[in-house]
Order: sequence, then C-alpha cells, then structure tokens
Amino acid sequence: MSEPRILIAGIGNIFLGDDAFGVEVATRLAERPQPIGVQVVDFGIRGFDLAYALGEGWDLAILVDATPRGGPPGTLYVLEPDPAELEEPAHPELMVATHGMEPLKVLRLARSLGGALPALRVVGCEPATLGSDLDPAMGLSEPVQAAVGEAVRLIEALVAEIREQQRQQVT
Repeated sequence: MSEPRILIAGIGNIFLGDDAFGVEVATRLAERPQPIGVQVVDFGIRGFDLAYALGEGWDLAILVDATPRGGPPGTLYVLEPDPAELEEPAHPELMVATHGMEPLKVLRLARSLGGALPALRVVGCEPATLGSDLDPAMGLSEPVQAAVGEAVRLIEALVAEIREQQRQQVT
C-alpha cells in the first residue's frame, strides 16, 4: 500500500506582519519529522513555484495562509476551495505576478498549466495586522503567533485523517 502524497504549502510575506503566518507554520512543521509521502515547503510569495508544484501528482495539498474572514484575530479556519471558483478569468494574462501570492490566482494558473489539481484544503488564520508595501510590518501579532502551534497540531491531525481514510479504502 502506498502512502498518499501530501504537500503542505506555507504561503505569505514575512514583511507584511500576520501575512507571514503560513511561512511560520511551514517553518515549524519542517522542524518536525513528517510521515512518508508528506512534504512541507515554504513558498512565501513564490506563486509561480506553487502553481507548478501543485501539478506534481499530489493526492492532497494543504495551503497555509493568513485568511481574513471577519473573525477574531488568531481564529483558525479549515476551508475546502470550491472548484467552481477556479474557472478561468476573462483575462488569463492577468492571473498571477511572478512575485505575488494570491492563492485563487495561483490555483487558476496551476489548473491552466494542464495538470489536474490535487484535493485542496486551506488552513487559514485570521490576521490582526497586515503591513503593506508602503508600510511594512515585521513579525506576527500576539494572537496569530499564539495560533501557530495550534495550526501545526491541526495540520498534523488533517494529515493523519487523510492517511487513515486511505488505509480504510484499501482494506
């Protein structure tokens, strides 16, 4: 029985405050032993790299990112992107900048490259502070920093759940 191939992708910009959440979680996960078939990568703002990586035959990709949804700062979310949201935009040339990371645009680009996308989950954290190009911010806010450890445990539980589901399908 082969183990599922799972990509855990940290996303974010370390110069924009809580936007670095995914990067910090990926760093923590990379320090821990991972099961066979699980790879942790800090993609930062390298959207092109992530788009190509998504086409490498993964069974599941877990994207980790700051995700403003209106909750209290530090709130964690597990989202399953709707494939209908990935329909091609009217102007595909505007889909992605080479040094930008808008996950929906990256997923559209990955799909346009011809490969099938893996199953997707997004583990997001409600940010408290986000910097900007004109007003950079270093470091995570206190509530988001406090959520990093919880996010690591949540992702490890998701990975274990997916691996167990595959074992049950085989037997």
